[in-house]
Amino acid sequence: MGAHRYRLALALAQAPTMSTPLPTTLRILRSLTDIPRATWDALVDAQATPFLEWTFLTAMEESGCAVPARGWHPRHLTLWRGSRLVAAAPAYLKDDSDGEFVFDSPWATAAERAGLPYYPKLVLAVPFTPATGRRVLVAPGEDRAAREAELYAAAQEFARAERLSGIHVLFPTEEELPALVAQGFAVRLGVQYHWRNQGYRTLEDFLARFHAKRRNQLRRELRAPTEHGIEVRTLRGDALADADADTVYGLYATTVDKYPWGQRFLTPEFFARMLARFRHRCEWVEARREGRLVAGAFNFTGANVLYGRYWGCFEEHPFLHFNVCLYHPISEGITSGLERFEPGAGGEHKLTRGFEPRLTYSAHLLLHPGMDRAVRGFLAHERAAVEGSLPQWRAETGFKEGD
Repeated sequence: MGAHRYRLALALAQAPTMSTPLPTTLRILRSLTDIPRATWDALVDAQATPFLEWTFLTAMEESGCAVPARGWHPRHLTLWRGSRLVAAAPAYLKDDSDGEFVFDSPWATAAERAGLPYYPKLVLAVPFTPATGRRVLVAPGEDRAAREAELYAAAQEFARAERLSGIHVLFPTEEELPALVAQGFAVRLGVQYHWRNQGYRTLEDFLARFHAKRRNQLRRELRAPTEHGIEVRTLRGDALADADADTVYGLYATTVDKYPWGQRFLTPEFFARMLARFRHRCEWVEARREGRLVAGAFNFTGANVLYGRYWGCFEEHPFLHFNVCLYHPISEGITSGLERFEPGAGGEHKLTRGFEPRLTYSAHLLLHPGMDRAVRGFLAHERAAVEGSLPQWRAETGFKEGD
């Protein structure tokens, strides 16, 4: 599909002089395939995460995941100076709040009761991916703060022109928050549980951080696969040729289908594309018993960071989930010198297994003044509750005092 173009008068859109750079122009793309992969990926740095790469985002669109029929209408924001791409953000019009992992459905309900439309809205996000990373990509050599300000201002102008209810920036980095606040966005806090490498040389070094009772519990859980004749291993790179996309999808489906609210956001084609075109960023942790696949987890790798994503099992075995999704990646991460392991959203069981609470962020700007005031009031109370709970969550890790 062709690019849907908007030319806006941004901060630098005055007539250029010999010392003034050309003005930037906003183009809104209805598909990321409207732009060459090399052009987009030239903006991706280590803070962006692999989920901002062109191959991942186009797979979401072309495999039938983030598509209009499922409530995702691509409207990627790109800033150009002449023919040069200088900044970009993956963005979508949303018909609902599914697959965002920043839960604003109560806001939508309150708006509807007040007779105010909440959908469609504009989200700057990676679909179905609650991982912190840059939401605005900026070309090397550009003034990051200036380009971020221009892009957020352009997003607001686009949202007002399209009569959208608001703009939502999901899982930005902490470093991006000042630019968002300066543009009038309200910041929302969330919490995830991450493992950080404290210079461990062995898995025993990691276990030594726990008090004796918790340490013994973890050792029992670590022994469980071997005691049940289960072997756990990780496939990477060319070894992923042994992984079957339909099988990976089948395991993913076993998890989401267990819950009344579970939805199969991803498709078999998505996993096929990842294994065929994004293999260098993928890891497949599989558990086998007598050669038979019983469970697995499909993960992604970034700059010395592991992102846990999709788990599933064909057979239930004691503590198998913890081993496949947590302990095995930690053990291998210690060996490889991994800096951080982010196993995804939710799961307070992670607290007692070496994962510590870390703040995540989102930013919200509602264009109706009354709705915006109400949301800001809610966020103030929610922030106090989150910040007040952090010490308790940290205490639940089971680490020795002082660790």
